[in-house]
Amino acid sequence: MILFDRPLRLGTRGSPLALAQARMTARALCDTHGWPDSAVAIVTVQTSGDRIQDRALAEIGGKALWTKELDRALAEGDIDFAVHSMKDVETLRPAEMRIAAMLPRADVRDKLVGADSFDALPDNPVVGTSSPRRAAQVARLRPDATITLFRGNVATRLAKLAAGEVHATLLAAAGLDRLGQGDVGITIPVDMMLPAPSQGAVGIETLGDNEAVLAALAAISDADTFDCVMAERNVLMGLGGTCHSPIAALALVDGDRLHLRAEIISPNGQETVRDEARIDRHDSDAAQAMGRSLLDRASPALRSLFEG
Repeated sequence: MILFDRPLRLGTRGSPLALAQARMTARALCDTHGWPDSAVAIVTVQTSGDRIQDRALAEIGGKALWTKELDRALAEGDIDFAVHSMKDVETLRPAEMRIAAMLPRADVRDKLVGADSFDALPDNPVVGTSSPRRAAQVARLRPDATITLFRGNVATRLAKLAAGEVHATLLAAAGLDRLGQGDVGITIPVDMMLPAPSQGAVGIETLGDNEAVLAALAAISDADTFDCVMAERNVLMGLGGTCHSPIAALALVDGDRLHLRAEIISPNGQETVRDEARIDRHDSDAAQAMGRSLLDRASPALRSLFEG
């Protein structure tokens, strides 16, 4: 049994979903190691992404807005590890940080909330989302749609929808499930809307030289989730993708290999470049090559979204 002489400090954002994921992580650690509940203390860290709600992430610093304050707390010794929604974690991480574990992945799909299907939306619908991927996929499915910026936590977005600000919005099925709201919305097949890289995955990060915490976290890591998510992140690496870029990717375990799919989409939904392949589980080069091949086949306009 791995034991520590004080409670481990788990850093997390303060949103209801982030706290639910933190509690899942604490529960997994305590159950796996036979620790009392008091062995893990949850420390809430407010991030810039939580504070700034009126602009798209791409305009104000991208995914780092969800992680930089947690990174600082980790580097300064205020927390021992941090829990993240992996789709919110930048592709390039600080050298001293290590993604040490991932919990078993939840439902990777998106949900449409506000209508029974895209076809059921009225003419010229208004759809709320802050995701470039979802916006581009909606434009592909419903070219008559108007996309409006829709940020905030799940409750905030649902309240905006109920107030009639939009006809529909899109939310991750995993987040709704973790909040006990799995009955909200209509699940969209991945063949219609391929999810964001790492969607549905919870990751835990610590300092790369903290061997005791690394060992404790390794015991709760789900190998299939870890390998699939890292393949999807390697596609991002090959693309040089940012919050400006409409990117979708999904890896699934296929025997002893992975079936990896990815696509990039123009913001107006009129151009989609896709690829898929079976790759070895730890073949980061193959996953990165898929990302580069998407760019090679894209139009100059689409390729420009991934430059600079």
